[in-house]
Amino acid sequence: MARDFDLLVVGDANPDVVLSGAPRGLAYGQREQLVSGGDLVLGGSGAITACGAARLGLRTAFAGRVGDDAAGRFVLDVMAGRGVDVSHCVVGPRPTAMTVVLADGADRAILTSPGCLPDLTVADVPRGLARHVHVSSYFLQPALAAGLPGFLEGERRAGATTSLDTNDDPAGAWDGVAGVLGEVDVFLPNAAEALSVAARLPQPPGSSAAAAGPPGGHPEGVEAAAARLGALGPVVVVKNGGDGALAWERGSLTRAPAVPVEPVDTVGAGDSFDAGFLAARLRGMSLPECLRVAVTCGSLSTQAAGGTAAQPTWKEL
Repeated sequence: MARDFDLLVVGDANPDVVLSGAPRGLAYGQREQLVSGGDLVLGGSGAITACGAARLGLRTAFAGRVGDDAAGRFVLDVMAGRGVDVSHCVVGPRPTAMTVVLADGADRAILTSPGCLPDLTVADVPRGLARHVHVSSYFLQPALAAGLPGFLEGERRAGATTSLDTNDDPAGAWDGVAGVLGEVDVFLPNAAEALSVAARLPQPPGSSAAAAGPPGGHPEGVEAAAARLGALGPVVVVKNGGDGALAWERGSLTRAPAVPVEPVDTVGAGDSFDAGFLAARLRGMSLPECLRVAVTCGSLSTQAAGGTAAQPTWKEL
């Protein structure tokens, strides 16, 4: 089947207000606190991944929902300006999601008003559009999540490959992902997400509970979690912060070291990592090469405020 795009990203898009040097404790009682910097940038894991992929030369489309408001127009204008086709994004009556990021060095707190994100369903997503379909922010879009297994099965049956980045679960429940992973070719969690999702899987008889340890566990726990998730079918690619990244495929583990950079802003680094991995994979590169490209893209993206300003081109990469 001829497909118009290399990549279709399905997921979230919203403005991010990023405040740098935010205090760890907020002073209520109408006290005003000053921070070192502030930026209004494109946010949403799906939107950032789409922009990173387009920057790397992929013909990229985005499918999601925004509101008929200033925030929605901002989101669509920024994505279109970065070469992403947004003609399949639904503009609806509920307001666009909004996020405030309180950044403190490499760490951050994220406050999100979901707005129209829960309204997105698989009925909003075009079929047969791209060689690869990537889904972001599983837990922010429960109606989409409910229909994903059947949708992804249909895309794979029609010849597309698929990937998923759940991102964080605000509820902390981490339910439902196992039912999707059998239709996913590449699963792209960070270490905390991999541990949390693996902890919800049924424990195999006689197995150690290492993989079900808490987020931030030791490297062996992350490896075991990747293996248990990979047993459901996908290549599991884990972003592991200062330890770089690792990938589990068919019983084999591949690693890539971190790239030493002094981050300006880590917002969206994982989404730029996803874009790099998918761009390399769609170019037919080997798993170790894909992992190195992904780590480098994620690292370079931290060199400017927001998730998209420092995303590299393929030549820069």
